[in-house]
Amino acid sequence: MSQDRLLLIDGFNLLSRGYFATAYNKTEDQLPKNSQGLYINALRIFLQKIIHLINEHGISHVAVAWDVKREETERRIKYDFYKETRNELPYPLIEQYETLTKILDRIGIAQLVVPPHEADDVIGSLSDKWSKEQSLPCFIYSNDKDLLQLLNEHTSQIIAQKRQETIYTIEAFKAEYGIDSNQWIDVKALLGDSSDNIPGCPGVGAKSALPLIQQYKTVEQLLEQIDHLDPKFNRYKKKLHEGRESIFTSKELVTINCSIPVIASMEFTDLAYTLDRNVILDAFNEFDINVRVSL
Repeated sequence: MSQDRLLLIDGFNLLSRGYFATAYNKTEDQLPKNSQGLYINALRIFLQKIIHLINEHGISHVAVAWDVKREETERRIKYDFYKETRNELPYPLIEQYETLTKILDRIGIAQLVVPPHEADDVIGSLSDKWSKEQSLPCFIYSNDKDLLQLLNEHTSQIIAQKRQETIYTIEAFKAEYGIDSNQWIDVKALLGDSSDNIPGCPGVGAKSALPLIQQYKTVEQLLEQIDHLDPKFNRYKKKLHEGRESIFTSKELVTINCSIPVIASMEFTDLAYTLDRNVILDAFNEFDINVRVSL
């Protein structure tokens, strides 16, 4: 009997990448539509990719996690500056999200939206539950490096780089960064994230955040020992003092919630999936989606 494997898709990460890659230098009226007048440029990429991943990695269970509206997230409700600088999504992308949810329903792929949580939290809760209950391989498909904090002996992240994809394991992470995956939260707490408008610690950049956590393990331990810092970090002492509150707020914002109650009570049988060629082709034909992937 083959080993069960879980695939978790960061829905908007994949859909947005597909959209902007194919919409580059094009106006909305230049984007392809189907016979129903619906935009389809990102749909084809998303669906082709998910079928390829299921085949390529012998996936037995799959779920697509979607974000709730930005204003409805737990983080945004508590901190109004969170993701405040992000632009609104273009209409053709929103329309394709709505079409895609219908297609995924038709072909039987589970989709999860869990207000007020973001997709990262859904993925974190599912991967944590799978690791603890199943102790079997889990693949997260996303280019979002925030998710690296979820890596463990069972969970890897599939990252698209240029024209190839890398299965990034916990071993690869430790070799590259010299810390454990849960310490990635502390690195991000210092660095912040401009795309999410997370401040981090002003004045502490990529060249210093990682070495500080490599030596002091967590931001809590770092700040406890701030008056006795290794002399090589003296230039950051004042910045760390002044950024203390910002660091703790940032850590709270970058920490993925891995214990959403509704996820904890789920059964993995709800995510079991087997590709059905006829069902998939019928759904794709209905929406004029040409996906050249063997089923």
